[in-house]
Amino acid sequence: MIDLKTFEVWFITGSQHLYGEETLNLVAEHSKEIAAGLNSAQEIPVRVVFKPTVKTTEEIYDTLLAANSAENVIGVITWMHTFSPAKMWIRGLNILKKPLLHLHTQYNRDIPWSSIDMDFMNLNQSAHGDREFGFMVSRMRKNRKVVVGHWQDSEALAEIGAWTRAAAGWYDWQGAKFARFGDNMRYVAVTDGDKVEAELKFGFAVNTYGIGDLVALINNVSEEDIQNLINEYEATYTMDAALLKGGEKHASVYEAAKIEIGLRKFLVDGGFKGFSDTFEDLHGMIQLPGLAVQRLLADGYGFAGEGDWKTAALVRAFKVMGAGLQGGNAFMEDYTYHFDPNNALVLGSHMLEVDASLANGKASLEVHPLGIGGKADPARLVFNVSGGAALNASIVDMGNRFRLLINEVEAVEPQNDLPNLPVARVLWKPLPDMKTGCAAWIYGGGAHHTAYSQNLTAEHLQDFADMADLEFLVIGKDTKLAQFRNEIRWNDIAYK
Repeated sequence: MIDLKTFEVWFITGSQHLYGEETLNLVAEHSKEIAAGLNSAQEIPVRVVFKPTVKTTEEIYDTLLAANSAENVIGVITWMHTFSPAKMWIRGLNILKKPLLHLHTQYNRDIPWSSIDMDFMNLNQSAHGDREFGFMVSRMRKNRKVVVGHWQDSEALAEIGAWTRAAAGWYDWQGAKFARFGDNMRYVAVTDGDKVEAELKFGFAVNTYGIGDLVALINNVSEEDIQNLINEYEATYTMDAALLKGGEKHASVYEAAKIEIGLRKFLVDGGFKGFSDTFEDLHGMIQLPGLAVQRLLADGYGFAGEGDWKTAALVRAFKVMGAGLQGGNAFMEDYTYHFDPNNALVLGSHMLEVDASLANGKASLEVHPLGIGGKADPARLVFNVSGGAALNASIVDMGNRFRLLINEVEAVEPQNDLPNLPVARVLWKPLPDMKTGCAAWIYGGGAHHTAYSQNLTAEHLQDFADMADLEFLVIGKDTKLAQFRNEIRWNDIAYK
C-alpha cells in the first residue's frame, strides 16, 4: 500500500543577519513551532521537517541543493519571518528541482494592540518580507503555490495538504517505469503520444514488452499459488456456485488466477508502477486479463487499456495523491449517454478493468462472454459506484505540449437495475451540465479514457500541473463554453 508518511517536505525560513542574534533566536524558535504544527496537522499527510534559518546566499544555496538530492524529500515550504533580501535567493532558486510552496503567514495571528512596538515590528515582517521573496520567484518565472493565512488556520492547512499530495504524485513519477504489453490499439490517435518527450518532461519511462514474456510467467505459475489465490477470491467477493471448484465456469476463475500471479510477478520483478495492454495483442493468453487488472489497480498500480500509457501513468499518480483519503481512484471511460432532457447522464465503465476501489459494497466476481478480443470468457468484478462529487481527468499530447484536462462531475446513485451489463459501472452528471461539459471536453481534445477520482479536487490537479509544467484546463460548475474556447485560443498563443 502507498504510505505518504514516507515522504517529507522541508520547512525553510528566510531572514538575514541585520537584526542580531536575539531576533534570529526568536525566528528559529517560531519556525520550529510552526514546522511542528504543520507536521502534526491532520490535513497534511506527509512529514514536515524543520530546517535551520537561512540568512545568506550560501546557506540558501546549500539548503536547496541538499533538498534536491535528499531521498524522499518531495518539496520545500519557504517562509520569510523577517525581511530576507531576495537577491540572496537567486542561486538557490536557480538550482531548485523540487516543488516549491510559499507560505505567506506570520507567527502571531493577532496584532498585540497594547504592547506592539518596533522590536515586534522588526521581528514580524512577513507582510513585506514575503513580498520581496515573491517578487524574485515571479521574476524568475518559477512555478510555485502560494498559500496565505495563519499557519494554524484549517483552510491554509488544507491548501498545504493538497499541495503535498500533488508533490507526492509528482515525486512518484520520477524514475517510474510503466510496461506496455504490445503496442497502441491500431489506428487510435488520442491514446498514443511522444514517449521520449514524456520521459523528458515527466520523469517516467514507458517501454514495450512482448506478450510472450508475460505468457511464459503465467504458464509457470504453481498449482499451490493458484489455489491460494482462488481461496482469497472466494473469501473476498460474492461468487456464484458455477464459479466454485467443480462448477461449469470454474476454469475461467482458475485461468484468471494464473494471469494475476504471472502479471504481478512481472510487475514486481521489473519494478513497474503501472502498465497497459491491448486486446489486439494477447497471443498465447486464454482470456483477457480483467480480474487481474482490477486487483492490481486496487493495490495501487496504474493501468489503462489499449496501450494508453498516459492514462496509466495518470491513474498511478491519482492513486498516490489520494492515498489515505476516503474514496477511490480508477481507470475509467465515458461509455454511453442517457440523453433524457430532465436527467441527462453519462454511463462510465470499461470492458473489464475498472477497479473495486470505487465499489459501493461488496463486488461480485463473475464470468461472462466478451464480444471483443476473440478470447475465452473472462472473469471480472461487477459492481456499482456510489454517488457524490468526483472528477475525470485526461492527459493528451497536443503536439507541442501535453495538456491536462479535467471535468468535475456529480456521480449519482444507480437508478435502475442493469442485469445484462456485467461490468463495473458509474453514472455521473458532467458539470456544469451535460451539453456544456461534453462540448468543452471535446473542444479541449480530451480522451475517451480518463482517470476517475472520488477524493481528489481541481486544487490537487492544479498543483500537480504546476509542478509538471502542464497546460491545465478545468470544466466545472462555472464554465461558460465561449470563455472556455477563448482560454484554449489564448493557451495556443502562449505555448507557441
